[in-house]
Amino acid sequence: MEILILILSGLSIFIGIVALLIGSLGLIRLPDVFCRIHAVGMIDTAGASFIILGMVIYEGFTLVTVKLLFVGIFLFFTSPIATHAVAQVAHTMGVEPVGRNLTKRPVAKTTATHRLGKGK
Repeated sequence: MEILILILSGLSIFIGIVALLIGSLGLIRLPDVFCRIHAVGMIDTAGASFIILGMVIYEGFTLVTVKLLFVGIFLFFTSPIATHAVAQVAHTMGVEPVGRNLTKRPVAKTTATHRLGKGK
């Protein structure tokens, strides 16, 4: 039974470490701040959750497990809030996303002239 606990906890911690490394690679490779915070926010939450799960499995049901679960719940809620705050500040400061910008649609010339009443 102890071998199974060691294998499951080690596997969970390994998955968490791999997820965090992939998120770090995304932080380096992605083109702009919005893509970077999306990748890091998603992977950071998943990686930390797997690492905490591995520690919970290894520790068993003790007071340390309860503390680890509280830390996991705290990270689960604060990580998306922090990434949202960073994205909102970047948007407020005028940082433009790289690539297609789907929020600002170009207006066709015929539509613009019809709105002004100059075209028929």
